[in-house]
Amino acid sequence: LPLLGHVSIHLNIYGPPSIIRTQRNKATAHHLGLLKARLAKLRRELITPKGGAGAATGEGFDVAKTGDARIGFVGFPSVGKSTLLSNLAGVYSEVAAYEFTTLTTVPGVIRYKGAKIQLLDLPGIIEGAKDGKGRGRQVIAVARTCNLILIVLDVLKPLGHKKLIEHELEGFGIRLNKQPPNIGFKRKDKGGINFTATCAQSELDGETVKSILAEYKIHNADITLRSDSTADDLIDVVEGNRVYVPCIYVLNKIDQISIEELDIIYKVPHCVPISAHHRWNFDDLLERMWDYLRLVRIYTKPKGQLPDYTSPVVLPDGHTAVEDFCLKIHKNLLKELKYALVWGSSVKHNPQKVGKDHVMDDEDVIQLVKK
Repeated sequence: LPLLGHVSIHLNIYGPPSIIRTQRNKATAHHLGLLKARLAKLRRELITPKGGAGAATGEGFDVAKTGDARIGFVGFPSVGKSTLLSNLAGVYSEVAAYEFTTLTTVPGVIRYKGAKIQLLDLPGIIEGAKDGKGRGRQVIAVARTCNLILIVLDVLKPLGHKKLIEHELEGFGIRLNKQPPNIGFKRKDKGGINFTATCAQSELDGETVKSILAEYKIHNADITLRSDSTADDLIDVVEGNRVYVPCIYVLNKIDQISIEELDIIYKVPHCVPISAHHRWNFDDLLERMWDYLRLVRIYTKPKGQLPDYTSPVVLPDGHTAVEDFCLKIHKNLLKELKYALVWGSSVKHNPQKVGKDHVMDDEDVIQLVKK
């Protein structure tokens, strides 16, 4: 980052030297928190492109969103992303023995358990992608819009690649397999920083929180820590542009390793070993993808007919109320709704008369009654 015109510091993969060298204890926590906040702010300025509305955007990279969910394949060049897409979705994505065969996003669609899932084969990313190397920024920007990220790794290459890709995605505000931090943050016009912690904190105290917020020029806010949080968690909440995406590590090319090595790989969390070329273990991968996407299928039943089990309405977990179901079909449907009849595990009697706030479970059957 160019500072003071002629001095420049380079962002090391693990952080600047001052953070690495600092001993970690209660006395230095305040200093470290301040450094991390400053770093996050500078990183954000690095990521957001300079130039106003007139700046050229370059060739478009994103693909129109279709289906019920979107899965992106991220990985280094030549790990088998295109082969995996071709064999999963039957879409031809150019495959060759040299790196960077795929130069733009190649979409494909699969149908699984009645849901339409869009797969995106993204170009390979390289170290330094988050800083704009090798069009990495556009690739990671598309990855931000996915409901699930598959990090495709070559089983013969070192596991350090997994760390590098995670670091590239983290640097762009994507948090993998994490829940948003349980921190309440509300800006105010006056009244100073009001800090409350509902449980014991190992890293943050009132002074550190104030200094991190001061770095963002926030001097009036309510902060509530509902779990043991770190300075990074607080920075994520204040930045507010983080996306929390589930992620599966797909270890490809298992046809080239021994059974003993395969047993070890299976113990790694969030990992699925496959062979894209021989189509080995695809069923396990599809099942794992379905679990991580957490989609809910709702079957429809026209009056006086049997339920239609072939084409369910698919809703994301957490948005499965009757209201969400109506809005998914058409926004005018909600105005005409009198009540709904639901069969399934979310009701006590079959059928049960419910209102628009009733939350449905997977594979429930619904019949809407209009006014």
